[in-house]
Amino acid sequence: MQVPRVIASLAPRRERRTEGRPLLEVLRTITWVQWGLFFSGWLAWTCDAVDFFSVSLSVDNLRKQFGKDTHTITTAITLTLLLRSAGAVIFGILSDRYGRKWPLIWNMLMVAVLELGSGFVNNYTAFLGVRAIFGIAMGGIWGLAASTALENLPVETRGLASGVLQQGYAVGYLIAAVVNLKLVPAVSVSWRALFWTASGMSFFAAFIRLLLPESEIFIRAKKAQLESGHSTKNRTKIFLHETKEMLKQHWLLCIYAVLLMTGFNFLSHGSQDLYPTYLTTSKGFTSHNATVATIIGNCGAIAGGAIAGWVSQYIGRRLTIVIFVLLIGAFIPLWILPSGFGPLAAGAFCIQFGVQGAWGVIPIQLAELSPPAFRATFPGVAYQLGNMVSSASAQIEATGGDNLKTIVNGKEVQDYASVQGILIGVVAAFVLVITIIGPENHSSRFEKHKLAIEEGGGRDDAFVEEEPRAGTSDEKNIEDTASIQEVDEKRSHEEV
Repeated sequence: MQVPRVIASLAPRRERRTEGRPLLEVLRTITWVQWGLFFSGWLAWTCDAVDFFSVSLSVDNLRKQFGKDTHTITTAITLTLLLRSAGAVIFGILSDRYGRKWPLIWNMLMVAVLELGSGFVNNYTAFLGVRAIFGIAMGGIWGLAASTALENLPVETRGLASGVLQQGYAVGYLIAAVVNLKLVPAVSVSWRALFWTASGMSFFAAFIRLLLPESEIFIRAKKAQLESGHSTKNRTKIFLHETKEMLKQHWLLCIYAVLLMTGFNFLSHGSQDLYPTYLTTSKGFTSHNATVATIIGNCGAIAGGAIAGWVSQYIGRRLTIVIFVLLIGAFIPLWILPSGFGPLAAGAFCIQFGVQGAWGVIPIQLAELSPPAFRATFPGVAYQLGNMVSSASAQIEATGGDNLKTIVNGKEVQDYASVQGILIGVVAAFVLVITIIGPENHSSRFEKHKLAIEEGGGRDDAFVEEEPRAGTSDEKNIEDTASIQEVDEKRSHEEV
C-alpha cells in the first residue's frame, strides 16, 4: 500500500488549509483595485507570451528572410532564454526594493521597444542582438507579474488566481497564433506584423499598470518607514542586509526551486517551441493547419491551468502537480503517433491540458515557498534560472531531428515526433520525483510579513503587527496575530 501513503504525504497539513469561506463569497469581497492589480499582472504575463512565441511561430518565415536553417534560427530562442535570468535578478531586486508599480511599468516599456525593433531588422546578426537584449527585459516580467497579481488577493482565491494568471501565457500564445494565422499572410510586411502587434500590446500593458496604485503592502511599509525617519540610504542598507540573511537561511531552498523550475521549463518549451515546426516537417501539415492545432492546444492549456489552480486550493499544490504530470505521460502516444489532423489536435489539447495544468500551480507554489520578503526576486530568479538551464530545448530537439529521420510522403524528414516524445517523457518523470520530495507551504499568509526594506524582513517570523480593528479589543487582535504566526511559523522550509 505504498502509493496511498505517498499520496497522503502530498496532501496539505490540516492547519494550512484555507479558512473555509465559500469561494464565491470571498470573490464578492474583492475590490476593483484588487481586480485591477490582478488583471495588470495577468496582462503583463500574456504580453510576455506573445512576445516570446513570435519567434517560434515565425521560424519558417525567418529562415526564408535570413537564409538560415532551423537550427540556426532557434539560436535566437536559446539566447533569449539564457539571458532572462539576468532580467529576473535586476527587475526582481528593483521590485522588492522600490515597489511593484514602476519596475513593472519600465519593464513592459523596455519589452515594447525591443519587440518593435525586432520587426525592423534586416539581417540575422541584428535580429540575434535585439533578441539577446530582449531576453534581459523579458526575464523580469514573471516575478513582477506574479507578485503584483497574487499578493493583493484573499488567500482563499490564490489557487484559482494562480492557474488563471499562469495561463495568461497560453492566452498570449493563442493570440500570437491567431495573428500569425490571419494577419501575417494578409499584409506585405509578413512576419514583422506579428512583432509589431506584440509591441503595441506591451505598451498597452504598461499604460494599464500606470493607472493603478502601488501594492498595499508597499504603501504600508513606506508609510511606516517615513514615520520612523528612515532615509532612502538606510532602506537600501537594510535591504542588502536582509538579502544576505535570507540567502544564508534558504540557500538549499533556492537550489530546490531552480531544479523544480528547470524541469517545468523543459516540459513547457519541449512541448511548445518547435511544435509548429514538428507538425509541418514530421507530419506534413500546412502552416495553416499547424497554427490551428497550436490554437487548439492552447485552449487545453487555458482549461488545464484554471482547473488545476482551483483544485490545488483544496487538495494541495504538490498533489495537484503530480496528478497533472501523470496525465502528460498518459497522453504522449496521442501527441506523437497519429498522422491525421483530428487525433493530433486532440493530442495537443490533452498534453497542454496536463503541462499547463501543472504549471498553473507554480505561481502560488513558488510564492508560498519563497522567503516572504522576496516574493518578486526569489520566484522570478528561480523561474528564469530554470529557463536558462532549459534554454537549449529547441536546439536539442532540432539536433535530435537531424539524427532521427522518418519518411513523410516518400521523403526523408526529421522525426520530431520521436524526439519530443522521448524528451517530454523523461522530463515528466523528473518533475514527478522533484515535486514529491519537495516542500509545500499551502495557504501561507505572506501578505502579513514584513518587506525586505524593513528591519528583520529577511526572517521567516518577521510578521507585521496588526492594528486593532474597530469593535474588538487589543487583546483579541494580539491573539489573532499570534494564531496567524503559529500557522506560518510551521513553514515547510525544513531542509528539502
